[in-house]
Amino acid sequence: MYSRPSVVDLFCGAGGLSHGFMQAGYDVLFGSDIDVTYGRTFMASHPNASFVAKPIQELQVDEILAAARLAPGELDVLVGGPPCQGYSVYNHGRGEHDPRAGLFKEYLRIVRGLQPKWLVMENVTGLTSISGGKLIAQIVSEIRSAGYDNVDYKILKAEHYGVPQERRRIVFIANRLGLPVRFPAASHEGDSAPFTTVWDAIGDLPSIFEQWEFEDGARYGTQPQNAYQKLMRGNQLEVLNHCGPRLGKTNLERIRHIPQGGSWRDIPLELLPAGMKKAKRSDHTKRYGRPRLTDLSCTILTKCDIHWGAYVHPVQNRAFTVREAARLQSFPDSFVFYGSMTEQFVQVGNAVPPLLARAVALSILHADRSTIPIAA
Repeated sequence: MYSRPSVVDLFCGAGGLSHGFMQAGYDVLFGSDIDVTYGRTFMASHPNASFVAKPIQELQVDEILAAARLAPGELDVLVGGPPCQGYSVYNHGRGEHDPRAGLFKEYLRIVRGLQPKWLVMENVTGLTSISGGKLIAQIVSEIRSAGYDNVDYKILKAEHYGVPQERRRIVFIANRLGLPVRFPAASHEGDSAPFTTVWDAIGDLPSIFEQWEFEDGARYGTQPQNAYQKLMRGNQLEVLNHCGPRLGKTNLERIRHIPQGGSWRDIPLELLPAGMKKAKRSDHTKRYGRPRLTDLSCTILTKCDIHWGAYVHPVQNRAFTVREAARLQSFPDSFVFYGSMTEQFVQVGNAVPPLLARAVALSILHADRSTIPIAA
């Protein structure tokens, strides 16, 4: 029916996972999440897709098939990240009382109804430590029981695929076609293929210093300085979502003491938050951090709160903006985030980096070929 391979994205958020598939040549047909604001962002950057805002428990297979104009078995790839931490017969501490416990079951219900040829499921790496690894075995078993005998998982490092950030995600890939599951080989490995650094990622964005006021639609101040900036800009002529959290007077004074590569340890004792004055020097290594130009970013979370991590701009006395966080997640500048600033940061921080997703998408596209480099 479709000339290009198709994707449906559950728990889609802003759509970082499906956007990576779109970059690899897939048609994104449908997305679903519980938040209407996510849908506005998702729809703006996935123009051929439909979006439904509702809990997955209320989402019906028939409405997905109708919206995507597919019959069971026609979908090429189902992607998504259902929370799995509460789903385990071994995980008695969470069990049925954990509100996340049923979400993976609901995800499998959709899988059985759609019968996609492939599925990709991502999650936090902490799954590997739950119940001594038994939860992972259980998830694999349940995926196989849904008809996907070829299933494997691997912890992928985002920086290995050009993302300028230290980020780890566990990715499950499965298919019902009898094809081998192959994970993408690293394209960036440090010395032999340099990582994309913080400054590679954001160095061309306009300065806003300590005023935090930035009018959307302003022009770039410089030409792109490297391949990553050129990739992120594409044909975009204006900078959007380039706003960050306003810092109070005390936090401003604190970060003026922090050099590149520094952290809370560089702040005079009298300026430290009360709870950190007695902290060990070896604790909280990222708090109030200011990365070096040559560093990878720390993991982008759901807000660039300088008290949480190394989110102080390398050369300006302020926190990262939404656009800078998006750049560090490898979202192209054409990807617009809607909602309040708080909602925008949540969308960015919860997303799978598109460049990581693109690498996974290409590994599936070429799964039955011998020409793609494959990780061991």
